[in-house]
Amino acid sequence: MEIFKTKAALKAFLKPLKASGKKIALVPTMGALHNGHISLIKVAQQNADIIICSIFVNPTQFTDPKDLEKYPRPIEHDLAMLQDAGCNGVFMPNVEEMYPAGADEKWHIDLGNAEFLLEGAFRKGHYQGVTQIVKKLFDAVEPDVAMFGQKDFQQVLMIKNMLAHFNLPITIITCPIIREDDGLAMSSRNIHLTLEDRKHSLVLSKSLQFVLDHFDEYTLAELETKAKALYDGIDGVALDYFTIANGDTLEPAKSKAEDNLVALVAAKVGSTRLIDNMIIK
Repeated sequence: MEIFKTKAALKAFLKPLKASGKKIALVPTMGALHNGHISLIKVAQQNADIIICSIFVNPTQFTDPKDLEKYPRPIEHDLAMLQDAGCNGVFMPNVEEMYPAGADEKWHIDLGNAEFLLEGAFRKGHYQGVTQIVKKLFDAVEPDVAMFGQKDFQQVLMIKNMLAHFNLPITIITCPIIREDDGLAMSSRNIHLTLEDRKHSLVLSKSLQFVLDHFDEYTLAELETKAKALYDGIDGVALDYFTIANGDTLEPAKSKAEDNLVALVAAKVGSTRLIDNMIIK
């Protein structure tokens, strides 16, 4: 497994592989890897010949500096996981490599109204930062395919909108959420949960599962009301939103007959903010 710190070294490695017709996959991450990330590597291996994983904690997508500061960076652990998973290369640039001093880093593109909903409402500017760094990574790797996890459902939609904006010839593959045995969606943030928080965090997946299990029994409004009620009285859990939305626009679903419905939730559990979702149909 090769490790690259610069775009130039990465491009030099990839150039002959591309010339020989190898298909390149990119798995962008911010590190603190878990089995959810490794599942992306496995899907990538089914869709490409060469797998590049990037590890970069991107400062422009953090709306809270403290959140950036405390983001876990267990690099030796991450590299061992990628080695074991059969990753071919790891791109680990520093901030200067991705945001050179003196460069014009102005960035604002039209991502559609969905940018301002749900996570966009709570983390203003977040998806501009996300799409900015993903575009930089796409430019560095020029992959044929890129893997993103369904857990960040809104993020995948924003990246697809960015792809369309620049008309980039890259296929985005959305990979299923990987859950712990008790249902909690795997996340790098889970490391911050106390034992009590960890127990309380299960309400997120339970509320989503409730909608999936009882979809035919209640109206959309009733499903949302009953799902939200599951959060009542749980110490240390504050619900930011719970919605059943159109998966293409993230606008609240108007009818159960809509083709692409997803339930999405965000809540603060103790001091840790968690998100989760479940595709309903």
